[in-house]
Amino acid sequence: MAPHIIAIDSGTTSSRAIIFSHDGEIVSSSQREHEQIFPQAGYVEHSPEEIWTNAREVMGEALSRAQLTRHDIAGIGITNQRETAIIWNRKTGKAIHNALVWQDTRTQDIVDAMEASLGSEASRAKTGLPLATYFSASKIVWILDHVEGARAAAEAGELAFGTPDTWLLWNLTGGIDGGVHATDVTNASRTLLMDLHTCTWDQGLLDAWGIPASLLPEIRSSSEVFGHAHSSSLLREVPIAGILGDQQAATFGQAAFDKGESKNTYGTGNFLIVNTGEEPVTSQNGLLTTVAYQLGEEAPRYALEGSIAVTGSLVQWLRDNLGIISDAKEVEALAASVPDNGGCYVVPAFSGLFAPYWRSDARGVIVGLTRFINKGHIARAALEATAFQTREVLDAVNADAGVDLTELKVDGGMVKNETLMQFQADILGVPVVRPLVSETTALGAAYAAGLAVGFWKDREELRGKWSEDKRFVPAMSEDEREEKLRLWKKAVTRTFDWVD
Repeated sequence: MAPHIIAIDSGTTSSRAIIFSHDGEIVSSSQREHEQIFPQAGYVEHSPEEIWTNAREVMGEALSRAQLTRHDIAGIGITNQRETAIIWNRKTGKAIHNALVWQDTRTQDIVDAMEASLGSEASRAKTGLPLATYFSASKIVWILDHVEGARAAAEAGELAFGTPDTWLLWNLTGGIDGGVHATDVTNASRTLLMDLHTCTWDQGLLDAWGIPASLLPEIRSSSEVFGHAHSSSLLREVPIAGILGDQQAATFGQAAFDKGESKNTYGTGNFLIVNTGEEPVTSQNGLLTTVAYQLGEEAPRYALEGSIAVTGSLVQWLRDNLGIISDAKEVEALAASVPDNGGCYVVPAFSGLFAPYWRSDARGVIVGLTRFINKGHIARAALEATAFQTREVLDAVNADAGVDLTELKVDGGMVKNETLMQFQADILGVPVVRPLVSETTALGAAYAAGLAVGFWKDREELRGKWSEDKRFVPAMSEDEREEKLRLWKKAVTRTFDWVD
């Protein structure tokens, strides 16, 4: 068998391709950012064509850097930003509108109308999710209602919907020349349209939202052969054999396969996932119930998830909007230039607050400003905001699970920031554990693909490949921790009720 697996990670800010060896080590990689399009306040879009172009280019670059060809690749895994909605024409292969990104809040009126008719509790009982602009359903409705002729075309079966995994799969397998229109169960579980218990599209929900069933992809497991790369691809005939939403992929890459195992990913946003086994658990504390993964014909595994909208993107905001730094990597040194936050707190409710509050009326604040505060304090407060939000989500997880987590496995781009990781351990009061391979999102997609094609034998083999890089141990006193948390919670209340 070919000695490598390639994973495509189609994220919120960039596309990456990473080639892994049988030992789970990175052989080569390539990354390209894509444009963040903000037509007006609350609108966040991406170009589907740019996402597809960048995916092809990073795959080619990763192969070239490793001096490999398609003959060296046993399978392709895909992982992606979830909830982001793309609708395209099946005959032309062209998207009919820019992708509406998961952070986009333009559909609040649609969600409010559905709340009035369906009720959030009814939605949560069937889908595991509250009614929110975060998920795909309202984005689909908006595109159908705002692009001329779209609804009629959708009802005639001429259009296709997908999250970025589906868009990439369709294009990789030929697009208008026989492309496969499918998604995996983890991505489907983030649409507000899938029955969490049967893992099928729910006709009652489709009717309530006014979404034609013909628009939707087939739901499959996370680890099976979906199709093969088209003859026009550098990877022609290589099987696409694994698909997972990015946070589920990171959980899989952390080898959190079993009930009670967890991870926290630090990316554009933060996402804490705890595996709950073969039965979905309904949260009483503002968490989401979602599918963790499904391997082939096995029963799906479920999870509780705490979703935080803005963490890494807050650092981008410091760079792009305020100009406090010129490169994201500079934030750690700037934050370390001061001993503490000087009493300054940043609550980045740019798109409202996600878990555990779910307040669409909230907007971001910087509080505690005095003449003493400088850009170092603001940088430090921005990093600390990530840790504070994670603490609140972890408290909700502990309350739902009934057993406190004793350590937190972490991954994602921000875990290289040791100032943040130490503060995270301090504010949690438990060790934070960083793995040797921090690119666990791509690794999880590679694992899913590799299992499907026999590249790896089973989950126990994969578990043996996980290894610890560094452990951050709490050094903050309990009194200081509680006082910082008190002020943080006070700052959060200042974000409420901003949107009338």
